[in-house]
Amino acid sequence: MLEKKSLRTTNRDSMVDVSHEVRSTVRESGVKDGQAIIYCPHTTAGITINENADPDVKHDMLMRLDEVYPWEHKQYRHMEGNSAAHLKASTVGTSQTVLISEGELILGQWQGIYFCEFDGPRSRTYYVKVVTDN
Repeated sequence: MLEKKSLRTTNRDSMVDVSHEVRSTVRESGVKDGQAIIYCPHTTAGITINENADPDVKHDMLMRLDEVYPWEHKQYRHMEGNSAAHLKASTVGTSQTVLISEGELILGQWQGIYFCEFDGPRSRTYYVKVVTDN
């Protein structure tokens, strides 16, 4: 089962918790044991798994990515002016795979699945592919 999801980001940089949407897709698929692949088809956004209990973690991650990849740099050459977004997206990555057991995602107690925006605000899409082990 492949499902296309849409979302609208509101800031240049943000981490949007999409765990609930992914869980819903897994439940709708009826797959009991397998994998959920969450994929982002954008060059300035990504998918990650990290803590979802303390919102300061998202803040700290985005802050540090900004420090490592500043929006302005005198040696950037990309005409669109969003080289930092491309670098952040490559660092975070385009996808995550989560195991499914007994119809549920296997995530740690504090883990959530995040769509990471690095060049917003924008209308974005991502995909969830649910694959059965059977």
